[in-house]
Amino acid sequence: MLFVPFVGKSAAQSGRTKPSPTPTPTSVTGPIGLSTPKPSPLPVATPRPRVVTTPTPNEDVEKVQSALVPIPVSVLDSNGRSVVGLKDTDFELKIDGKVVEIGEVFRSESPIRLAMLFDNSTSVANAREFEVEAAIRFFKRVIRPSTDTAALFSMADYTRLEQPLTRDVDMLTRAIMAFPTPAGATALFDGIIEVTDYLRSSTGRRVVVIVSDGEDTYSDPKTTLNEVIRQLQIHNCLVYVVRTKDFEYYKLTGSRLGNANIRALEAERRMQEITQQTGGAVYSPIDEREMNAAFDQISAALNQQYVLAYYPDDDKVSAGISREIAVTVKGKSGLTVRSRKGFVAR
Repeated sequence: MLFVPFVGKSAAQSGRTKPSPTPTPTSVTGPIGLSTPKPSPLPVATPRPRVVTTPTPNEDVEKVQSALVPIPVSVLDSNGRSVVGLKDTDFELKIDGKVVEIGEVFRSESPIRLAMLFDNSTSVANAREFEVEAAIRFFKRVIRPSTDTAALFSMADYTRLEQPLTRDVDMLTRAIMAFPTPAGATALFDGIIEVTDYLRSSTGRRVVVIVSDGEDTYSDPKTTLNEVIRQLQIHNCLVYVVRTKDFEYYKLTGSRLGNANIRALEAERRMQEITQQTGGAVYSPIDEREMNAAFDQISAALNQQYVLAYYPDDDKVSAGISREIAVTVKGKSGLTVRSRKGFVAR
């Protein structure tokens, strides 16, 4: 598995002390806007575990269920439209280069548990209005209030939970509009780790959406790109990035980014690596039309995903070891298949 090397924080930012974030609420707010204790996870459509021949000890059944590795897969045609109607026999799954049995293939109707990481650092000041509009439009176009919940985090020197998981898009919108003026450095990797940890106990498809220019100038040097990807894979998180750098450049020059500086190019590579390894994608809209098109694609991908159920052979798996995943559609050309590129054995 190829990872792009991490570029450390800039020297100009070194020596700064991160402020302690203000404690945030832990309640989940329902659609009426009332603050209530965090409820039990909503029911989720999950694949059936393999049949255990001697299911008398409960621990045998639990072992099979916990071994499940869900692999969300989006299949797109040459025009970027989702391909529907595929069967389990259409897919081929390889783990570490070897073809393995797919336990089950099903269309995912499970709720989405989404966390948006909103960059509010100085580096995105020129794109602030665009970021706010993009975030609000995203929640309105992608979140299904009947089944999905979303949370909102702001990120600069440190990451702060602004709105816990809720079905109420208006509450998310108000939280975005209440953000202060962009300020501070950008601790992007640290923010991704914090968001991933927040979603780890959520039942459903875990999705992280990053609205940022993709640059990182303040994360802990120990928080490398490899570690970020590893944590995302451990907790089965799918990542999409709405990158604002092209908009900033287009606003200033009237053209796309083209030949950018080294720091911007490195940020783009990191975002591409994170999304490719988790099965998501990077979008860099420069105007409202491209923004809407990007959100339509994300919405279609989430609503029309296939999920491959893979059960590792516990006798051959060592806990903590990264395994490579490759998914293809057999006998069909011109298709783009997006899926996570690895998982970490438990």
